[in-house]
Amino acid sequence: MKLSYEDKIEIYRLWKEEHIGTRTLAKMFGLARANIEYLNSLIDIYGISIAKKKTNRKYSKEFKEEAIKRVLLGHESQIQVSLSLALPNRGMLPNWIKSYKENNYNVIVKKRGRYAKEETIEERIRSEETNPGASEEERAALNRERILKKIRCLNYRARKARVEEIAKVISELRQELKCSLNFILYAINSVPDVPHMTRSDYYYTLRKTDKDEKNKELIAKIKDIYQKHKQRYGYRRITLELARQGIDVNHKKVQRLMQKLELKGITPRVKYKSYKGDFNGTVKNQLLDLVVDKKNFKTYYNRNFTTTSVNQKWTTDVSEFYIKAGKLYLSPILDMHNGEIVSYSISAKPNFRQTIQMLERAFKSHKNLTGLILHSDQGWQYQMSQYHKMLKDKGIIQSMSRKGNCLDNCVMENFFGKMKNEMFYGHEYDFKSLDELRKAMEEYIEYYNTQRIQVKLKGRTPCEVRNSTLKLS
Repeated sequence: MKLSYEDKIEIYRLWKEEHIGTRTLAKMFGLARANIEYLNSLIDIYGISIAKKKTNRKYSKEFKEEAIKRVLLGHESQIQVSLSLALPNRGMLPNWIKSYKENNYNVIVKKRGRYAKEETIEERIRSEETNPGASEEERAALNRERILKKIRCLNYRARKARVEEIAKVISELRQELKCSLNFILYAINSVPDVPHMTRSDYYYTLRKTDKDEKNKELIAKIKDIYQKHKQRYGYRRITLELARQGIDVNHKKVQRLMQKLELKGITPRVKYKSYKGDFNGTVKNQLLDLVVDKKNFKTYYNRNFTTTSVNQKWTTDVSEFYIKAGKLYLSPILDMHNGEIVSYSISAKPNFRQTIQMLERAFKSHKNLTGLILHSDQGWQYQMSQYHKMLKDKGIIQSMSRKGNCLDNCVMENFFGKMKNEMFYGHEYDFKSLDELRKAMEEYIEYYNTQRIQVKLKGRTPCEVRNSTLKLS
């Protein structure tokens, strides 16, 4: 909004005599508060006649150059310089500086009539390159002029900042002018009124400069994801979560940044073992494929956990959670296709009732389970005749690990390791009662199924995979 002379007088009067604040005046006249403050300061210094000054006055190239140098080289504030030069608008000087930088440190003066722009050094260089008669000496002179002009515009006062800025500008000039480092350093060091730099100082400054200054936003995102998931995600899952948010970044970069920030996960500990011997209730391992090596005359088995859809292979086990207030036992069923916890039961004792309850919940949620393989270890619960009968009635094929071979049930053991690392280990003393622990376990399983993405699922959650699988079938 352009103010008239009468508006300016009224604003100053209301501020000076009526003591109305600049914030209120800004709302009244539809202006920025900073503009109101600048106008009042201007009239305070030069009197009311300054309000008559034309805003479209033409300023010479030398006048603009002097004002810009006071800011860039003299380190005066833009408002201070604007007031001292009685500029009618606080945005005038910032616009000059912006134009000066955009036009490669050249002051552009608009002339009456047709717009004419001063030829920049880069344009002169391009014209010399297109001119086959231009000599190497002429090109070198133009490059030297460009180098010295850019170096002179740096901030000299803060020594540390100066050295880093000079090194940064030198790197930019090497890319921009396609000059060698020796040529740039010679051009700088041969003139006494510009800061000098040796070759060793240049490379030393580049090495000590933080390369991740440009990765501030990415680092903030990584920290946010890491804290949001309670320090449970490593660099692989964080990379996938970033991809879900539309940020494409290499996993090695995420790993390097996390190592620098010391963001890392937790490692597994001991687990509860339910095996109490063979009660003549063990069954064959249905997850083994016989391999006959005719070349070496050997026969061996390979574990086969692969599936093509959900509800083909399930696995179960029991794990202990011990705190000062007591113990809780978790008995879940996991679908090997998508890693989802199909059902679970939490009990203060690892009794058979807990196992029955777990099966009943699974059967209630999933009706047609004929041909499903339910795998477990040789724990005493899974050797009971009632357990065998419940599975047989549903058409489920029972499978057990080989004796003393925990790798046969590694899928379930892997889940227990993740769960305890991410919500239990290191927090044992945070839980004051068994009810608090039970609630935390239930919340984690819900989080695991619906929010926690997995690398093997290509950055999806178990529930997302189940839904997409059921849609295709």
